[in-house]
Amino acid sequence: MPLVNPLDVMETLHMIEAEKLDIRTITMGISLRDCADHDGAVARRRILGKITRCADRLVEVAEEIQQEYGIPIINKRISVTPMALVAEASDDAEYLAFAETLECAAETVGVNFIGGFSALVHKGYTAGDRKLIRSIPRALAMTQRVCASVNVATTRAGINMDAVREMGEIIVATAHGTADRDGIGCAKLVVFANATEDNPFMAGAFHGIGEPDCVINVGVSGPGAVKSALEKVRGADLGVVAETIKRTAFKVTRIGQLVAQEASRRLGVSFGIVDLSLAPTPEVGDSVAQILEEMGLARVGAAGSTAALALLTDAVKKGGTMASSYVGGLSGAFIPLSEDAAMISAAEEGVLSIEKLEAMTSVCSVGLDMIAIPGDTPAETIAGIIADEAAIGVINQKTTAVRLIPVPGKGVGEMVEFGGLLGHAPIIPVSTLDSAPFVHRGGRIPAPVQGMRN
Repeated sequence: MPLVNPLDVMETLHMIEAEKLDIRTITMGISLRDCADHDGAVARRRILGKITRCADRLVEVAEEIQQEYGIPIINKRISVTPMALVAEASDDAEYLAFAETLECAAETVGVNFIGGFSALVHKGYTAGDRKLIRSIPRALAMTQRVCASVNVATTRAGINMDAVREMGEIIVATAHGTADRDGIGCAKLVVFANATEDNPFMAGAFHGIGEPDCVINVGVSGPGAVKSALEKVRGADLGVVAETIKRTAFKVTRIGQLVAQEASRRLGVSFGIVDLSLAPTPEVGDSVAQILEEMGLARVGAAGSTAALALLTDAVKKGGTMASSYVGGLSGAFIPLSEDAAMISAAEEGVLSIEKLEAMTSVCSVGLDMIAIPGDTPAETIAGIIADEAAIGVINQKTTAVRLIPVPGKGVGEMVEFGGLLGHAPIIPVSTLDSAPFVHRGGRIPAPVQGMRN
């Protein structure tokens, strides 16, 4: 075994203590395919039994590793097989009882969130998909830990515009179902294009059908460490900036791999992937936007923001893939508006618009994330935004997503507080032009031609 370099140890400790480096999540993926049954009650007993059996020691092991290695592990989570695939074997008319079972399982084992109240409808619906999607607003209103996602597009299938239209309506209904909490149910709902099967981050995590029976995926995060590294090369050209980010991402990813392998060993389950996405928090010094500003932008949202974010995302991926053979999930840089202190400030000042954010999603890890919009925004406008974001993902062969929160009873300029890692955000304007005739055409936007790229 190679000797541990004391300088590397000291540097890692500094990254943890002073630069807010952490393991953002340990997520256990659990297949529920063997739990399906024509009797919904039987299926739910199997689901509860399997989750509690597999994840019984997940939180305990995560806390042991945190204590022994001194690496903060912020969240412990579970992802499961998309519930539409499991529940549709039953005769249940709706799937609220399945959501309650997931909530009970998550509470029993003590995890923060459980993801997988999900459906994959990028090419069309099954009866189970329809039941699950119709259940989402009430399911998210009546649970605290359950997260939902719907995949409406892929590069190979195109964009299911019927699903896009419906998800606009579901987002509005979910907001109204949690109107007493500023529509926070929508913070647990993601609409995807090109969803990945091994994403450990919420609210979009689910356990893909190509995954093992049980697996550990880890999501690392280190915006503060990257920013601190860039402070040491102020004035250097962008090639030096890219190399600095790569070296930092390498170190961050190695820490994530250590935790993932140790957790999988102790739990006796497969090691899946390390997701090296830079995920910000509302805390000062833990911001992706501040990394972009350290590169020389006066404020995130200024001209050059998309280019700077592209550099950051690419360098993070390059550094991470050198550190681990099993990098996966989303991996890159997240730009959740309400969860990034510098982005919140830029939005309050009016220099960061939803249009600029959309442009930036063409090069970041995911998409339009945790954005508060006026509560009276029509469902068709939300569907149009989903369609735009899906188009970016489909054409560019990348994962994109939408997590919009229409805040009931509130308008542009008002502030909404979600609390914890979800942060707070000003409500920003969206287009008031009518998208309804386009959205209501329905059908499927065909998959793009892959052999004629320009």
